[in-house]
Amino acid sequence: QVQLVESGGGLVQPGGSLRLSCAASGIIFSIFPMAWYRQAPGKARDFVARISTEGAADYTDSVEGRFTISRDNAKNTVDLQMDSLKPEDTAVYYCRAELVSVQYWGKGTLVNVSA
Repeated sequence: QVQLVESGGGLVQPGGSLRLSCAASGIIFSIFPMAWYRQAPGKARDFVARISTEGAADYTDSVEGRFTISRDNAKNTVDLQMDSLKPEDTAVYYCRAELVSVQYWGKGTLVNVSA
């Protein structure tokens, strides 16, 4: 059974930092590109960051330079370090394991950026 479990969300003040983690089980983690998406209240789910199996990363423009995605294939985890957080980063953050043929989602973790 495939499971992606996100953790690390919470309440943080603007300008602060959080580190999200996603633990994967039930898949051959090393062959999956991994990604983070987010969904703000009343909005669609949007792409945030992706990391390839070789460790190459790309980001949506709004988080470039503030967020860093990383993976540890030995631990089957993918992290998202989020710095200089803004109120507009408030959302539920989801982890995704993605191949062309199949994709798996976690259940999400809430990030609330508020003073």
